[in-house]
Amino acid sequence: MAITRRQFITRTGLAAAGTLIGPGLFRNPLLREAFAQLMQDRYLIVLFLDGGNDGLNTVTPQAGPLRSDYEDARNSIQLLPGELIVPVKAFTDTHSGTQLGFHPGLGGTNGGIAALYDANMVAVIQGCGYPEYNLSHDLSRSIWQTGSPLTTVGTGWMGRYLLNNGYAPTDIPACTIGDSVAPELRQTATSVLAFDNLQDFGFPYDYAYDNDTTFKDAVFNALHRLPNGAAANANSTMQYIGNTGGSTLDATNSYPPLHRKYVQDRPTWNAKYSSGGTPPGLNTSTARDFREIAKVIYGVASGVANVNARFFELRNGGYDTHSDQGGADSQGQHYNLHREVGDAVKLFFDDLTDMAAHAGSQTGLQNLHKKVVVMVWSEFARRITQNDSGTDHGSQGPMFVIGGGVNGGVYGTHANIAQSALDDDGNTPYSQAPGFRSTDFRDVYGTIIKHWLGMADPSILLPTDPIISSSYWNTANFDMGFV
Repeated sequence: MAITRRQFITRTGLAAAGTLIGPGLFRNPLLREAFAQLMQDRYLIVLFLDGGNDGLNTVTPQAGPLRSDYEDARNSIQLLPGELIVPVKAFTDTHSGTQLGFHPGLGGTNGGIAALYDANMVAVIQGCGYPEYNLSHDLSRSIWQTGSPLTTVGTGWMGRYLLNNGYAPTDIPACTIGDSVAPELRQTATSVLAFDNLQDFGFPYDYAYDNDTTFKDAVFNALHRLPNGAAANANSTMQYIGNTGGSTLDATNSYPPLHRKYVQDRPTWNAKYSSGGTPPGLNTSTARDFREIAKVIYGVASGVANVNARFFELRNGGYDTHSDQGGADSQGQHYNLHREVGDAVKLFFDDLTDMAAHAGSQTGLQNLHKKVVVMVWSEFARRITQNDSGTDHGSQGPMFVIGGGVNGGVYGTHANIAQSALDDDGNTPYSQAPGFRSTDFRDVYGTIIKHWLGMADPSILLPTDPIISSSYWNTANFDMGFV
């Protein structure tokens, strides 16, 4: 049964992250080994809240100077002080002294992100945005994904990190949970896997011979001659195609067994996934996607051959809440979105903790919850003043950085939400001036790159703005302190 290249990519979930190849991309193996040691056995997961999350109803003034401004802006979707989750751990905006609270949905049904905050595992980074903010979903997504607000670039911010840190065409350092490579991971150095479900992930052999291993082996070996031949070619572009093609073809054999290993190695944990013992929040797309990531991390940490992905992206949609957003009502749209994310993130870290509990002599599995960071972002926040029953597109909002290696707490400054401080669109303006200073999202990226991933100078990936003004990002702060 013949298949086209498009069918191959679509049906396997494989995709190459780069198409423009240069000889400088072929890194020294000693450099890759040294960089792997520098990473200190760490993982990074990016969770995208697709649609524009209402940041003001995510981290909300509970009492203090900003509370009256909040009450002026919100009526039917207003969160009352008693409805907010106020953690035991200090949760205040240090600039204004305002006591903050989490949206009740973030407590989930298992403690959610609020419980992780009290465990000192959540950094809440306020007022995140960028200069000349854009209210188009597509354009703003692209700005966040590329890390480049003022200029158009063809690579993602994580992709440039991979490109500049020793990864080669034979490496597969990253996975997207979905049907295409996440824009954050686009680059010209290596391959990225894209899949929805490891159990169903693999090369599309002729289904009439699905159980014929001899046939499959013969097809696999025949196909491998193609990338092997290209890799041996003197042309650097052909070498790149051959190396990435061979590594992605090998991945169709090495990645699907991770599902069975994950399920069979920890029967007590996986009994929770049976029909009679489903953990809270499991049957949601976000929890299922996190579980796919957990399978890969378990494989990497267990030393499974040819499985080395340490960077991941997943997304949860539905945040474009122009209407029927709801407040604290447990049946409300925003509540259910937050509950899904809160449950999924908490369940994922519980999963990592259970892996570590059964680590034995496997050092890679020990303290896994301290080796993983989850960064949560959305392409913009929502308007400060609500519309009839929801919120329109806004500018600045909070980001979360979550993990056992995080210095939990509140970072950055809550935006000034007084009506007199809003711009002509009714949004909070971006500013680097003292006072209600915005947090540029590139400072968050740079802090993760420098302090979590060990790259000494992220400025080559995230250059500051060329326009000198307090309305632009002229001075990077890659030492925010949350990792």
